[in-house]
Amino acid sequence: MKKNLFFTLLLSIIVNLIFAQQKITPYNAMIMPDSIKNNPLVQHWNTPHQTPPFDVIKTEDFLPAFKYAIELAEMEIAAIVNSEKQTGIQDSPHRKPTFKTVIVPLEFKGQLLSKVAGVFFNLLSSNTSPEIQALAKEISPMLTEFSNKIYLNNDLFRKVEWVYSEKNELTNEEDLILLEKIYKNFILNGAKLNETSKEKYRELSLKLSKLSLEFGENVLNYTNEFSKLFPDDSQLKGLPQSALEIAKSKAKSKNQEGYLFDISQPSYLAIMTYADDRDLRKEFFMAYNTRAFKGKYDNSEIIKEILKARDEMSKLLGFENYAYYALTNRMAETPENVYKLLNDLAAVSFIAGKKEVQEVQEYAKSLGLNEPIQRWDFTYYAEKLKDNKYSLNDELLKPYFKLEKVIEGVFQLTENLFGLTYIENEEIQVYHPDVTAYEVYRGDKFMGVLYLDFHPRESKRAGAWMNSYREQRKAGNMDIRPIVTLNMNFTPSTETNPSLLTFSEVGTFLHEFGHALHGLLSDVTYESLSGTSVARDFVELPSQIMENWATEPDFLKTFAYHYQTGELIPQELIIRLKKAETYLAGYSFCRQLMFGSTDMMWHTIDPNIVDNILELEQKAFEKVELLPEAPGTCFSTSFNHIFSGGYAAGYYSYKWAEVLEADAFSLFQEKGIMNKEVADSFVENILSKGGSKKPMELFVAFRGREPKIDALMKKNGF
Repeated sequence: MKKNLFFTLLLSIIVNLIFAQQKITPYNAMIMPDSIKNNPLVQHWNTPHQTPPFDVIKTEDFLPAFKYAIELAEMEIAAIVNSEKQTGIQDSPHRKPTFKTVIVPLEFKGQLLSKVAGVFFNLLSSNTSPEIQALAKEISPMLTEFSNKIYLNNDLFRKVEWVYSEKNELTNEEDLILLEKIYKNFILNGAKLNETSKEKYRELSLKLSKLSLEFGENVLNYTNEFSKLFPDDSQLKGLPQSALEIAKSKAKSKNQEGYLFDISQPSYLAIMTYADDRDLRKEFFMAYNTRAFKGKYDNSEIIKEILKARDEMSKLLGFENYAYYALTNRMAETPENVYKLLNDLAAVSFIAGKKEVQEVQEYAKSLGLNEPIQRWDFTYYAEKLKDNKYSLNDELLKPYFKLEKVIEGVFQLTENLFGLTYIENEEIQVYHPDVTAYEVYRGDKFMGVLYLDFHPRESKRAGAWMNSYREQRKAGNMDIRPIVTLNMNFTPSTETNPSLLTFSEVGTFLHEFGHALHGLLSDVTYESLSGTSVARDFVELPSQIMENWATEPDFLKTFAYHYQTGELIPQELIIRLKKAETYLAGYSFCRQLMFGSTDMMWHTIDPNIVDNILELEQKAFEKVELLPEAPGTCFSTSFNHIFSGGYAAGYYSYKWAEVLEADAFSLFQEKGIMNKEVADSFVENILSKGGSKKPMELFVAFRGREPKIDALMKKNGF
């Protein structure tokens, strides 16, 4: 026995020494099957801060890595379930389940699985391929089945339930929050169902995992298929030279001559904002707003199936509808509270929005549009009116927002506020040449790794988002720091011009950076409570509050230099920016309320009466609809947030969080927008705490009271 153990350990040491010369080392050479030992995904990564070694990871590595990681995680679960049984004294009072013997190991299970999934699902969103998309359809059900094996395990749940019944014995608040979260997750994932109902739950959860993937894939595929090549610029009158340069570069990259436009955000918005050709604007509007509606990528039937499955699942768990189910873990708590917020905001914003649309209509008429303004007209004429009122437009501002300078400005802002510094590390592998990796420090303390990925490509989904390859957590004396990624779809550079951002893109960058701060500044014990692992209607507070600095002179003057002349952005231009802050505020409110109302409609309606997707969508729009209907368009079929993301019955959270962020920022305004004491308090009470306390407690700790709506009304000029 001793001899065998000696040789086993010796072999393990030799293998580890060999791999130490590479970027990876085995996770556990003694138990790992030979078939998986060379798979980089299941190795310890001897890379800077254990970041993924993208250069050695291949698509074919993922499936075996997932299978192995799931096997290990299932062994960990079995060990928790069988811990007392192995002693033969499970009835002894000294062997009763405890927080340390059940909840802590349950929290720390599946670390390898989390690592593999972190790489895979980030690549699925930001650098996908047909092979990765096909794998996702195979892997996602595997993960759903694994989740079901945990939450529907009777023996495991009995242990969790026992610990929960003794929760009053816990003295550590974070321990209590974790216990409550885990217990609630078991309940919401079917732990109390009978065996017949559990089988139905398994079936529904697997179905939903497949449908949500298919929904997002259809939107991406449709988006990638639409483009239009213009041999010359005769039909592109009104578009600025910068937009034409980008379109020309895009055509060249595909070995084509002329100007290539598609419906990625920078390209689509250029047409909608500047193209004088009304028919062209309509063509692109219709293409964008019929994404995944009819044809081979139609999501209509998938929506119906998703709604039925969600409704059936929620009723199985004892909820009236999916909205009640989803809101149990959110600040709003009930659909009634959500509708009250939406209706209260609609009552104010609809009046303002109608006046704004009428003003744009009258201005369009003065320019020769002698008919009602249509949806494909609004952005075009609204931009012209904005320029007329404030002498302000994107083309005037973009030269001051060179991407590299904006990055410097945001870095400087967060250094001034939160003491953060950023060091680019070219030794950290990236998954695409567009990506840059930074080490982030606060004083001498390493806070995490930040990847920045700015520009659109066919392998990347639309929109902007923050995600993590690894969350912050503590293990013994180790503080394991996060690996955070930010993805945007900003205006790219061309052969003749650098990447110059629109003012809206600057705001988006600040928004996503707020999410990054939430992840990077996390200081909790448990991964489940780390960073952005908070209630959906609280998670947008750190992101939306950062947008407020976009028009602050003290921020703009640190970086906004003209990319050609080196001139600092003029004070007069900043004044105009400040004056324009409330431009179309009512219209913007109504637009967001349309999305929130549609989301709530889908998740409170009886799905069995859902027939015509378009008719129901238009009915949900009615209370805040400001523009004529565009026949044939459908928004819901590309509503990734709620059908392929995590915002089902939660899109209202942007507005809910706006109330919080406006009130929170008003404290900065009272004390000074660069006030270090207020910023430190924001870190201490919001950014570092993650979900380790209840959201309202965190807000009150920072603001000194519960939130008021007054600041939001004032901010938007209502």
